[in-house]
Amino acid sequence: MLTAMFLAALILITVHSQETEETITYTQCTDGYEWDPVRQRCKDIDECEIVPDACKGGMKCVNHYGGYLCLPRTAQIIVNEREEAAAESTSGRNNVIRRTPADPQRATPNPTHQIQCAAGYEQSDHNVCQDIDECATGTDNCRPDQVCVNLRGSFSCQCPPGYQKRGDQCVDIDECTLLPYCHHRCVNTPGSYFCQCNAGFQLASNNRTCVDINECDANNPCAQQCYNILGSFICQCNPGFELSSDRINCEDTDECRTSSYLCQYQCVNEPGKFSCVCPEGYQVVGGRTCQDINECETNNECREDEICWNYHGGFRCYPRNPCQEPYVLTSENRCVCPVSNAICRELPYSVVYKYMSIRSDRTVPSDIFQIQATTIYPNTINTFRIKSGNENGEFYLRQTSAVSAMLVLVKSLSGPREHIVDLEMLTVNSLNYRTSSVLRLTIIVGPYAF
Repeated sequence: MLTAMFLAALILITVHSQETEETITYTQCTDGYEWDPVRQRCKDIDECEIVPDACKGGMKCVNHYGGYLCLPRTAQIIVNEREEAAAESTSGRNNVIRRTPADPQRATPNPTHQIQCAAGYEQSDHNVCQDIDECATGTDNCRPDQVCVNLRGSFSCQCPPGYQKRGDQCVDIDECTLLPYCHHRCVNTPGSYFCQCNAGFQLASNNRTCVDINECDANNPCAQQCYNILGSFICQCNPGFELSSDRINCEDTDECRTSSYLCQYQCVNEPGKFSCVCPEGYQVVGGRTCQDINECETNNECREDEICWNYHGGFRCYPRNPCQEPYVLTSENRCVCPVSNAICRELPYSVVYKYMSIRSDRTVPSDIFQIQATTIYPNTINTFRIKSGNENGEFYLRQTSAVSAMLVLVKSLSGPREHIVDLEMLTVNSLNYRTSSVLRLTIIVGPYAF
């Protein structure tokens, strides 16, 4: 147990007046005590309440008789009530004021009587010693950068908040080097500090914690789509757009430039998308593919004596009667040279007109057309040949049977163009009978490879 007691000193003062001798005895409380006019005795001053930061270094302040103690926070305090009462009773003494019979009212001491007060005290109008407030009167010797704190009978020069004494000077306390006050960054200032947050965060109401800023809700910086993330945000673009270099704005994606296989013919870029177009004579199918329009079924300008022939990318009109003298039309597209006409003896017996369409730049070699005898005679031999229209060697006729042959494309053809090829079938028998027939094939090569 730790106990201590501070006893007050008694001061007895005798005052002599000029007219009548009288003795005035009063009580003056010692340091750490003050007069209690209600209880008529000296009472202890609680320095722990009135002295700012009485204890340093994490110690706790414990008021004691006539003073105070700085103890560890884990210390246990045991108070002896008898000693406390004794301390208060001995801290001062009341003395009787004696007057002559000429003073029946036993008035209080004359204010003109001088009393002696301890250092730091002065006589009041009621002939009692009262504390001198050196801070208010300006009699302290505190530096300009210090704060004067009045004490009982004295004063203390203390540093303002955020400063600490180093010698006789007040120096700034760098709070940022002490406990981690701030969540992100601490900025020391003279006598104080403040907290700062990293980009994408803001201070909470406690001015210490940093909370995420939802930039998408506060002020959406993105041109199209905004996604908040911790401490930042991400911008994204709608389909058909891509982020620009500033990662905020969106620029149209030129799909036509990124790939040459989006459209079969031509790609047209549009804001946020693209579309495919086809050349004249075609229509878009499935958004990307070009399909030939059969103008012969939809709309054409052929005359009544003409037939419409559709080809890849267009159509053509051919005469319904293609026969030329001395041939006569016997059936659709079939012309026969009459035997009765002497000129016909040197000409093919019949000419059949056929039309076909192929795409431009077709892969070679490629079988494109088959010729076959329509009438088969016994004991005959059929041979096939390209009679005309193959001057550049684009075709080859391969016989596939005794009565048929296949026209093979051996050189790629680019359109648009038209080829007329005469395919002849020569028939002979054992009796030296000889005749021939011609199939006049008109090949229309389209302008495109589709």
